[in-house]
Amino acid sequence: MATSLYIASLEPRAGKSVVALGLMELLSARIERLAYFRPVVPDLSDVRSELIRARFPGAEVAHAYTVEEVEVLLADGRNEDVYRGVLERFRSLTRAADFVLCDGTDYTGVSATYEFSFNAELANHLGAPVVILINGHGREAEDVVESAKVARESLMREGCTLAATIVNRVEAGDIDAISAALGTVRGHEPEFTIPETSLLGMPTFAEVVEALDAIPVIPSGEAEQNREITAYKIAAMSLPNFLDHVGDGYLVMVPGDRSDLIVGAVASRMSNTYANLAGLILTGGLEPAHEVLHLIEGIEEARLPIYAVDTDTFQTAQDVAAVTAVMRPSSERKISAALGLFERHVDAELLAKQIDITRSDRVTPLMFEYDLIERARAADKHIVLPEGTDDRILDAAEILIRRDVVKLTLLGEVDRVAPRIAERGLPPGSVKIIDPATSSLRDPLAHRYQELRSHRGIALENALDVMLDVNQFGTMMVETGLVDGMVSGAAHTTQATVRPALQVIKTRPGVSIVSSVFLMLLADRVLVYGDCAVNPNPNAEQLADIAISSAETAERFGIDPVVAMLSYSTGESGTGEDVQRVREATGLARERRPDLRIDGPIQYDAAIDASVGSKKLPESSVAGQATVFIFPDLNTGNNTYKAVQRSAGAIAVGPVLQGLNKPVNDLSRGCEVADIVNTVAITAIQAEES
Repeated sequence: MATSLYIASLEPRAGKSVVALGLMELLSARIERLAYFRPVVPDLSDVRSELIRARFPGAEVAHAYTVEEVEVLLADGRNEDVYRGVLERFRSLTRAADFVLCDGTDYTGVSATYEFSFNAELANHLGAPVVILINGHGREAEDVVESAKVARESLMREGCTLAATIVNRVEAGDIDAISAALGTVRGHEPEFTIPETSLLGMPTFAEVVEALDAIPVIPSGEAEQNREITAYKIAAMSLPNFLDHVGDGYLVMVPGDRSDLIVGAVASRMSNTYANLAGLILTGGLEPAHEVLHLIEGIEEARLPIYAVDTDTFQTAQDVAAVTAVMRPSSERKISAALGLFERHVDAELLAKQIDITRSDRVTPLMFEYDLIERARAADKHIVLPEGTDDRILDAAEILIRRDVVKLTLLGEVDRVAPRIAERGLPPGSVKIIDPATSSLRDPLAHRYQELRSHRGIALENALDVMLDVNQFGTMMVETGLVDGMVSGAAHTTQATVRPALQVIKTRPGVSIVSSVFLMLLADRVLVYGDCAVNPNPNAEQLADIAISSAETAERFGIDPVVAMLSYSTGESGTGEDVQRVREATGLARERRPDLRIDGPIQYDAAIDASVGSKKLPESSVAGQATVFIFPDLNTGNNTYKAVQRSAGAIAVGPVLQGLNKPVNDLSRGCEVADIVNTVAITAIQAEES
């Protein structure tokens, strides 16, 4: 089994951030203790290292030298000292990590010839298989093949083992030709081709402002700072012509005394008929009249970022064109796009097999989240999100589409949702948008709803009114098979999300109660807590059902179910109605599922801590080993999961509803974007197995 991998690029601007990020994501799903190592960084504030550190908080991130330090050593003829220092730092990482991803140099500050030789020798010294990275931007297939041959021959002369060849930044129309041509290169390692995407080359508004040292006139918020600039435009013509020459996400450079164009740009952002600009740069050291600024400052709903520079328009345009896009920890859109590209075009299992990676027996949060995404993508399901106007839902939708995880339908007024999808740079049609009030589906869904609720005497007129509710509409889409599952609750109560599902989707055969679990992602393991969201005071039979459903959910998500039926006493030590209820539930669950490891009543400390468990319940196969924790009531479960979430820094994924015929899941109204992404992935996996 390999314990390291080395990324060696043949030239600059090959898109190493995409490959490094994709490889770290692949490795984090399989390796528990992971490290990221850069032999040489441009400077101490290396952006790629910061990106990896933020994305993979459990990974060790380190470097050996800066470019400046290497230049000093080479100038003194101390070449061997460079290798020695890198090897010492690398070996220190191997003692602390099970696998080290080495990210070679970036061709900054040292000659290209020396750098490739340096990377080849270093990979050989480290004993790390090499991923060859080639820049395919604007190149013919023959040129790419020649580069691949040169790289292979050079690395093999150094005695390196080749893991794979990746050609990055290829024009979409050239993918097939370059992939076919690569197959003619002699070798046993796999070859992958990743297309260019314009988003990764777009700098953010913040990057442009910082590079220009621009002064805020109307400052931007955090979301606007992180917005990618789709194009640049110099405004010098009349307002009517100007409006016809700009598009969404444009950064416009305009002389500061052109009040007409400045006001027009702000008005454009308020309008549904013209472009939603990213911002304005006022040139020439000029500012619009005080009255104009006062007018703009009062338009809160369309606050357009406006910054000023002293340089003239021509020089400003040159300065803006020189700004380079960088993938930063805050670049969520770029990160999602990069991971989506890598995951679609690099066969993770083939590459893992090539470098002989063995999965860890333990499941860390990173492994669990990566596995969710992989399994959801393989399931290829269609999920409806009723809260289509919520910013968190829209941000999550962007991530899910860019990473090709699921197909999505958003509910809401098309005129409100569609522009906000376009703002995020998603192509038209990538997300389906339905307005229940105007949709042709409203009538057939209402008829089906009336049929299902006929025992309640629901009239068609009432059913049509019910279909105006987005949760009811979404639930009926699930029930009729138009979509495979639903996720809601970011802006609705649990009751508003769950009640429609109970009314029309109903419970699975053999299940008496719908319940919920939270998947608790702790630092070193994933646990299942149930029921923490739905049932206030379950009786013994319901507790047994919750235990069995929770064990099945755990198994579905790769967690070996060892079930602890929790109480305030352990074994036979306690008496009382509450303890007896848990004792009876334990017996019922064992009768129904004798194959499961279930024990109770048991206290939490005895269930999770082996030393305590061996003292309190020494004969138990569950004590100290539990992975599934069943709480006796909602009060206990809800408070415990929140205490662990806040005090232990755990990620709580859920609530995940279980027991329904088809998957509907509820979000917390305080949920974050990552919670929504995970819950949608879980819903897709549930749909695969329902």
